Amino acid sequence: MTGRREPPEGPPENPSGGDDEYRSLVFDESFVRAARLQEFSAQERMGEHARAVRSLPGRGTRRHRSRAGIALVVLIALAFATAVYIGFRNPYPTPVGRRAEPLQTTVIPLAPQGPVPGGTADALLADGPAADDRSGASGINLPTVRRTKNFSDSQVTIALTTVKDYLVNSSLDPDVLTGGVVRPVGRLLDPDQTVQFDRSMDSPADDGEHVATGWLVRFDPAQVELADPEIRVRGTLTYAEAGADTLEVVSDHTFTYALRPAVSGPHRPDGASLFTVRRVLHFLVDREDIRLHRVEVRNAYVQAGPQSCSADTAGTLHPLLAGERADTRGPHGTDPYATGVPTAGLCGTLTISSPTPAPPRQGPGAATSPPSRP
Repeated sequence: MTGRREPPEGPPENPSGGDDEYRSLVFDESFVRAARLQEFSAQERMGEHARAVRSLPGRGTRRHRSRAGIALVVLIALAFATAVYIGFRNPYPTPVGRRAEPLQTTVIPLAPQGPVPGGTADALLADGPAADDRSGASGINLPTVRRTKNFSDSQVTIALTTVKDYLVNSSLDPDVLTGGVVRPVGRLLDPDQTVQFDRSMDSPADDGEHVATGWLVRFDPAQVELADPEIRVRGTLTYAEAGADTLEVVSDHTFTYALRPAVSGPHRPDGASLFTVRRVLHFLVDREDIRLHRVEVRNAYVQAGPQSCSADTAGTLHPLLAGERADTRGPHGTDPYATGVPTAGLCGTLTISSPTPAPPRQGPGAATSPPSRP
């Protein structure tokens, strides 16, 4: 044989295998995905009454689902827009917050006419003008509570209780009285007054606005200490509406302290003396204050003695102790040409009255009108 020859019937028509007529067809991935029919597998065709092919979802189905999704998003957007619109159209406007005003304070030293009487703390408290007064917080009684036009009885009770807490912390807490602690008082204040309060504690000044002794009762621990922890208290609390959203509460209490010199070592048993502080405080309490258990102290009027008229009472009170006399100097002078908040050089004479019973607890009628400022 000399080599490969053509077959007798001639060359084949399709030498490559006979697939030329299908070369123009390309079964790529897009073609397969666009198919409307899909052949079942051999395992699937073995079942009874099984069809050879299955129908695939067409483009129309996917388009329908896309339109449904778009419609759902549009409905959610319309619902949100409607809610926002109704919120803006609310007929009940949000009340405008009321800002607390600065505290205005007047402190008047009360000078004794002679030497300060001394004795044991028990004897002075039992025989003095505070003999019938109650001890500590029990002397700060709430009036009979009745609802007002715009406040329920529970709201009034919360307001009065908060005021009582302020009085207890600022007048009876030993850590506040002689320990230099101020946090128990400051935490009960409206936040708008905290800057003024902090400045009054850190840099007291006799300007009517930054007087530490207007916010609380405080003694110099290097000079005096409590001779008896039982502080006697008498006074009243009254309340009335100051507006549709505000209650005014007025406290008028007299606190009697038994003091002695702060000295190292043993103390003389008869070295105690009494010191009296009358505090008339005007509070404003709005609905937010009731909710957050805080108050706004609007005015403080304080009488305290025995002290010398010349005593600087802006930072601490300066009691005259047993056997001491007031100096002959009068109160600090007042310059009418000075600018800023005017200072008032005021002083009173301490006169001790005979012991009288503490005022009775007020009835419903007396709890609706604050007393006038002394």
